[in-house]
Amino acid sequence: MKNINSIKNLPKWERPREKMKKYGVQNLTNEEILTILIGSGNKYYSAREISNKILSELEDICELKDLNYEKLAHISGLGPSKICIILAAIELSKRIKRKELIDIRINNSEKIFNYFKSIFSDCMQECFYAIYLDASKKVIKVKLLFKGTLDHSLVHPREIFKEAYMLSASSIICIHNHPSGNINPSNEDKILTNNLVRIGLLHGIPVIDHIIICENNYYSFYENGAI
Repeated sequence: MKNINSIKNLPKWERPREKMKKYGVQNLTNEEILTILIGSGNKYYSAREISNKILSELEDICELKDLNYEKLAHISGLGPSKICIILAAIELSKRIKRKELIDIRINNSEKIFNYFKSIFSDCMQECFYAIYLDASKKVIKVKLLFKGTLDHSLVHPREIFKEAYMLSASSIICIHNHPSGNINPSNEDKILTNNLVRIGLLHGIPVIDHIIICENNYYSFYENGAI
């Protein structure tokens, strides 16, 4: 049975590979990038339909990195070969990002914003990261600690500092996004930051900045004299 939704039945200018060649991969949608990775469909589902099935399992694109073989195996149309290709692409992306960040020293808030804005670009929930630094301000580790609703995250200082002790970190930078697009800190953000700074001073692991990121801008507590 012929699949009428096959990529071959799309006009040439709408096919993901042709669009990538003409406009660049950065201009493709999440669906189109997944479609290229999947390559081809089967007699029941096109590669595009399978891509949509994968994305429908996620609340936002950030969750793609959390997929594993078992989760993908439950999606109709995905066989072992296609699952391995998707997981390999996800892991390669993770390794590149980790290598890029661990090789840099943090010396200003704008550098953090330029790195993290792409990570947050499609996130519809607030995600809270801690960046752990050594004595020379070089990144030891970046960890996603909490994910909240559209309006707020429930952040527990004990989890932030527990990781810092395990890593022997010298300082911490906290960072989270505001999906609403408003970079101004909420009262909750201010209270959390004050608590983290106070706890950090008591434990000898100072929180040197807390950065709020939106799509094209950021707010730094340090730059604004709030730390």
